[in-house]
Amino acid sequence: MRPGILIQHSRQQTQESELVRGDIAAILGVIPRRSWPRGAGQGDFIDLPLTSWRDLAESSVRELIDPITVRAVRAFFANEGERCHLIAVCIGSESDLAETSPLDGALRSTLRHLCGLEHVGLLLMPLLAYLPLELDRLGRATSAAEPMLLALLEHCREMNSRFLIIDPPRDLHEGSLIGWTSRLRDAAGPSASHGALYYPWLMHGDDTFPPSGSVAGIFARTELEHAPFGVRWPPANQVVNGVTHPAVPVRWRESDALIEAHINPILTQPARGVVVWGARTLSRDPRWTYINSRRIVSVVSEQLRRDSEWVVFEGQRPELWETVIRTVRARLDMIWGAGLLSGDQAGTEYEVQCDAELNPPEVRDAGQVHVRVLIKPISTTEHIVVDLRLGA
Repeated sequence: MRPGILIQHSRQQTQESELVRGDIAAILGVIPRRSWPRGAGQGDFIDLPLTSWRDLAESSVRELIDPITVRAVRAFFANEGERCHLIAVCIGSESDLAETSPLDGALRSTLRHLCGLEHVGLLLMPLLAYLPLELDRLGRATSAAEPMLLALLEHCREMNSRFLIIDPPRDLHEGSLIGWTSRLRDAAGPSASHGALYYPWLMHGDDTFPPSGSVAGIFARTELEHAPFGVRWPPANQVVNGVTHPAVPVRWRESDALIEAHINPILTQPARGVVVWGARTLSRDPRWTYINSRRIVSVVSEQLRRDSEWVVFEGQRPELWETVIRTVRARLDMIWGAGLLSGDQAGTEYEVQCDAELNPPEVRDAGQVHVRVLIKPISTTEHIVVDLRLGA
């Protein structure tokens, strides 16, 4: 460089963040009052990052946490999950998990903490399956876990890139299970696409446990086997490790009725063992019938958001909008190349808009940048609009 010449490096270049992962799980559990650490109070929690079952097995924290959650962690790693957060909250009694307003209860701080863990893509709370279940004379079921399940589904919708794996209530089967699932789907509304239900419970010898820990491991395994964007592949037709048989045998002809009810069955397949069969969300919206449809859009949206966060520090002008379009299209080209988006060639099935129409003076004055992206995931027949509201 010649003396006296100063090179100014523009920030307006195609910028990319790290790739979004959807395989990291948060497994929620509890610390009963009798096991609270010294000085702990209602609603306090611990967050233990784990990369193997041994991390927990050799930790003194294990003795504090409810055994159901510990079992789920073991099942997650048995099915080749690589990373999870074990988050256990101090509760006074089981009724703390059945509050009608969970966001105001014992788990309020825990859910707020979860909002800061952007890298978490999977969420489960197997202990909810043990909460009291009531059946009326017509076999209509009501679970004390329903308010918490709905709150967790809404949390996943707000986080956008997070997905809830749900266990069926203990001892709920057949028509009562189908009816309960239908009502949960209705109550969840738009949040229903961010969760899936698996049935039945699993067994290892005489040990019976909810399936969510094993299924979360299968989600992670499927994604990692097809990295970097393994959400393209549905977590179905996958062998479940660490189990001997389902707690309730599901015949192949029965599995069709369960899948139609958006209950993903777990059954025994000759010569293979126990397998997860079915990959449907709880949603009634046909765009989000399948888990990979929902997760593709969630991961793409989150990836574009992270890639574009830098723009809120730049002055709003047409040159910035052109840079944003170039940044987003470059990432979409990569995602298309990974097989997540439709189109015979890159760019034929997606569009990016960032201009004065989307960014009028009131938006610019608020320090925001609005971007509209139109994509068509491989598993859908419709285009999906992704609105990026950066700086909002």
